[in-house]
Order: sequence, then C-alpha cells, then structure tokens
Amino acid sequence: MRVALLAESFLPHMNGVTGSVLHVLRHLAAEGHETLVIAPRAGEITTDLHGARTELLRSVPLPSYPEVRVVFARAARLTAILREFRPDVVHLASPFVLGWQGVAAADVLRVPTVAVYQTDVVAYAEKYGMPQASALVGRHLTRLHRRATLTLAPSSASQRQLEELGVDRLRRWGRGVDTARFTPQRRSEAWRACTAPGELIVGYVGRLAPEKQVEDLAALAGLGGVQLVIVGDGPARPSLERMLPSAVFTGHLTGLALAEALASFDVFVHPGESETFGQTIQEALASGVPVVATGSGGPVDLVRSSVDGWLYRPGDLAELRARVADLVGDEGKRRAFAAAAGESVRDRSWDAVCRRLVGHYDEARALRPIDDALPRGVTTRPSVPAPPVERRTWSRFIALGDSITEGLCDTSRMPAGEYRGWADRLAQLLAPTGNGGEPLRFANLAVRSRKVHHVMHEQLPQALSMRPDLVSVLIGANDLVARRVDPVAVAVELERGVRRLREAGIAVLLVTPFLPGRRAAAIFTRRFATFASELRRIAHETGATLLDTAVFLDAEGVPAIADLSLWADDKVHLRSRGHRYLAYCAAEVLGVPDAEALGDLDAALHADDDPVADRSWLRRDALPWVWRRLRGRTAGDGRGAKHDGYVLVGGRGDVRTGANAG
Repeated sequence: MRVALLAESFLPHMNGVTGSVLHVLRHLAAEGHETLVIAPRAGEITTDLHGARTELLRSVPLPSYPEVRVVFARAARLTAILREFRPDVVHLASPFVLGWQGVAAADVLRVPTVAVYQTDVVAYAEKYGMPQASALVGRHLTRLHRRATLTLAPSSASQRQLEELGVDRLRRWGRGVDTARFTPQRRSEAWRACTAPGELIVGYVGRLAPEKQVEDLAALAGLGGVQLVIVGDGPARPSLERMLPSAVFTGHLTGLALAEALASFDVFVHPGESETFGQTIQEALASGVPVVATGSGGPVDLVRSSVDGWLYRPGDLAELRARVADLVGDEGKRRAFAAAAGESVRDRSWDAVCRRLVGHYDEARALRPIDDALPRGVTTRPSVPAPPVERRTWSRFIALGDSITEGLCDTSRMPAGEYRGWADRLAQLLAPTGNGGEPLRFANLAVRSRKVHHVMHEQLPQALSMRPDLVSVLIGANDLVARRVDPVAVAVELERGVRRLREAGIAVLLVTPFLPGRRAAAIFTRRFATFASELRRIAHETGATLLDTAVFLDAEGVPAIADLSLWADDKVHLRSRGHRYLAYCAAEVLGVPDAEALGDLDAALHADDDPVADRSWLRRDALPWVWRRLRGRTAGDGRGAKHDGYVLVGGRGDVRTGANAG
C-alpha cells in the first residue's frame, strides 16, 4: 500500500502529532508499505523517517507559538505531489490548514482520506483569547471531517464532540505506548536525589501552553514533603515559572531521559481539560506511576479512578489538591495504583494500534467508490457496506427487542389480535428449503416498550440458556426518546450483552434503531445518530453482523426506512410493508441469496392488509402513550414474550409450534 501522510506539524518540533506520525511511519515500513510525508519545513531533521519520502513545504510560524508552523500550500501544488506519488490512501494528521487543502487535492484524484482528530482546535481558540473564533473554527472542522472519507477519534469524549458538530463516519483509534521505553524499571534514585532530595515528586510532562492549564498546579503549593517537577517547554514557561516559584522546571526532555524522569515520579498530574487523548498520561501509566487528571476529555478513557489513579471534577482545584494529597500520604495506595497502572497499558503497543490503523485505511478504500457514485447533492453518506456473508444454515434463531421486533402493526394474514413482524419474516427466509433439512427453531423474546436494560436482564439470560446460534438485537429506541439520556452510556450497556453472546460463540445480528421521516422526530436525530455510531463500533470490535439502516438509502440519500409509507398510522411502528422491507434488508446482510430481488417480488405479489390512514392518531395513539408515561407505566406491563420457547419454521415458510420444538 502507498500511504501519503499530511502532518499539520512535524519535526524538528516534537509533540503528540509528530510522535504518532513517526510511529506510524515505522510500522508501515516494517510491513512493507511505501510512505510519503507532506509537512511544514521548520528546520533540520535528523530523526530516522524509516524510508519515507518527504515534501517539506514553506511555512510561517504561528505568532503566539512560533514552534508551530502553518503551511499555506495551494491545493493544485498538493494535487501535483500526490499525483506523482500515486497513493492508495491519504492520512491527514490533525488536519486544519494543510489538511483542508490535502482533502481537496485527494478529492480531485479520487483518493480516500483518513482524518485523524488529535487537536481540540475549538478549545485552543478559546484558551488563546479568541472565543469569537471558536464557532468559525467549529464549522471549518465540521466541513473538513465530513469531507474526509473516514475520521478517527482518539477517545469517547472527542468522538462525542465530533458527533455534536455533525461529523459522520467516526471510528475510535487511540494511541499506542512504547512499553519498552516507558517502564517502571527506568526509575532512578540518582535522578530523584539530584532533582528533589528526600522528597516525593509530583510531576507534569507536556507542552507549556495555555490550553494545558499547568497554572492549576499552583493548588498544590504547601503540600508537605512534596516537590513539584515540570517537564516540558513552550510559550507559557516564563509566566509559569513566576506563578510556580518552588517548582523545578527541567525543560524539554526526550528519549530515555524523558522515560527516566517519568518513571521517577511518585504521582503524575495532568490538569488540561481539552485533551483529545492524553499520551503522556498513558506513558505515566506504563511507567508505573499513578495519575491524577481532570475528569474530562481523553483522560476519562485512560484513568480508572480509584484503580490506577484519580479523576477530579474539572475546575475543582480543591479536589485536585485532595486527590494528590491522598496518594502522597498513603504509600500502600501508591504501590497498588502503580501496579494497576502498568497492567492497564499492557495491550496498547504501537504495533497493535497501527495494525488497526491499516484496517481503517482498508475501510476508507472500500468507502471511496461508494462516495464517488452518490448523486450530486447527496450529503448522507452510507457506512462501509457489510462484506458478503457466506451463506450458512442456521438451526436456532432468537430475536430480542421491543415492539418493533414483537411485530406490532404487522397484521398481514394474521388472526385478529396477532402480529407477524420482521423477525418472524426473517426466520422464514433463514429456514432451510426442501424436504431434506431440519426446520429452523425460532424464538421471539421481544416485548413492547422494553428498553436496553430490560433486554440485558430479562431477555438475554433466557436467550443464552436456549443455546441459539444466531441472535438478532434491535433495541434502544425507547431509551433514546426519554427526556434525558446519554446515548453512549446506553450503547455501552448494550455492548456488554453483545460481548456475552459473542463470547458464547453465538452469531449476532445488530440492528441500528431508526426514526420516521417526520419533522417531530428531528429532535431525536442526533441521539439516534450517536447511538448508531456506537453500534458500528461495537459490531466492528465484536465481529457482530451490522444491519445499518442508514446504509439503505432512497434516491435522495435519505435512509429508506424513514419513508412514511413504511410506517403505521400511530407514527411509532412499522406497517406490514415496513416489516417486510426490514426483514429483507436483514436477510441481505446475513447472506441470503438474492434477498433484494426476493423482497421486490414479495412486495409486488402481496398487497398489505393495512387499514386506511385516519386522523385519529392524537386521540387513539399519542394521548394514551403520554398518559402511560405520566403514570410510570408502559404498554408492555404484564406481557410475556411472543414466542418464549422455540417454534419450528418449516421448509414451506410457515411458523408453527411443535411437540419436539425444544
């Protein structure tokens, strides 16, 4: 593979962006890939670039931070450079100015781009006294990342930030840590004796700039037996030396000197609230040093509070002092936290992280032709299509969920008061044909009004006890329309259930919840989009099959499932046509041959038995729903599962119970 890396900042200035680029270059070279680095020219480079070609462009220093260089290259110049190199993918490292021109150049050449979000530029604009520019910066970031083929976010906080800006196609990609360099074995009593003889060392490592909030460490003044040590350099150093007169400032350290200093700390502190990741936190953990960090941004994913460190409330400097004092005053706790810290980063090597990066490159290469084929003006982009699934014969299929999976409003060819539903229809499509095969055993444990925690605590244990080989999970809509909800937290709860199923060797069909195309539903769009993004991540990490309902688009790029002709009169459930459509979409991603063509034929041959729409929706559907909510009740209270034991689905496609269906 040929990879062009556009780095917004590069050597000789060393920071998180530069460091990650160097690790990526090393890994790609070791795997036999060819690389080109396009970056600002800022001085002589003596570091090994692992065989990468370089195009260093004329740059100017940022007035408030001269170590940072800005390139104002024309897109035509970048297009010519990329055309000559012929990359398979363009990697945009913390893109902003150069990255914008780079993504434009890649579009000209129809080359996929992977944008790696590493710098919270919006927060930086505010920290550098330009709050009026933050909205403008946010809009620029949104346009840039939506134009990129794929965006990689380093933490759950940065992923949520980008989702709130309207960025789609997000994937999580963290940072690796050099566990050979950063290790407790680097601890040096000689360094400690020279730096802070006879005292415990509370240290910070990082750039000395306003966005890092190093001045907050003044809250530690007067802690007995403690020496504050600041490792790093930057524009804020003169003012920090005045504000922290008793601190030791070592200046910028690299390589083994940095590793020795970090391992020699007793406690590591990181007060910055705008970190998208927090690489030095990860290096401190690898060095066996407990961490005290602010409970926002990247540190939330790295520090396990009360296990290997403490997270304090952002801005609460009294709590910062108390957390540091707690560790300084308890040697046993420091030892326990230190042991847990080293354990937490054991599987975060740069090689493992970079292997995942190459996987994201491959995903972007699959997505680019789809984007090129979209009609002009379409802004809703599909996620990567599921790879073709090898057709297999399922023997035990269980459906989990709420009223959509129970089948409400699908009355087609059903006795009065009974419903069919997409999952029952899917079971028919999965059942073996002909007379030679065993019938499919199918159970539908879905109950109307259920939420994720109901499925996890009620339906999942029952499903596991029935030993299926396929489970479908469509849940979350009732959670997402609640008054207050954290979509990521709901997804994390669901993720635990998916992992339990996968660990038991059970195939999982994970379906993203969806909304009707009505103006009233727009207030929930962001929640559903965030939840869907998390489900894509869960499917990718667990190997579940994803039915991403946003992938199936109509002619205008809108998810086809939103079409109101698929929805019942209550504006909440699918009518028979909608259940049939969803069943064939599921069959397609599960590898049923010619599922789309079969669905079209089914639609042509079977007219729905749906009642004619009327105007009584408010009285008949909405008001009873509101009344139940006010009383803390749901439509599913007292109801059991639709098929709480296996029923047989025979070769003729009928669903029936059987004496030996267990």
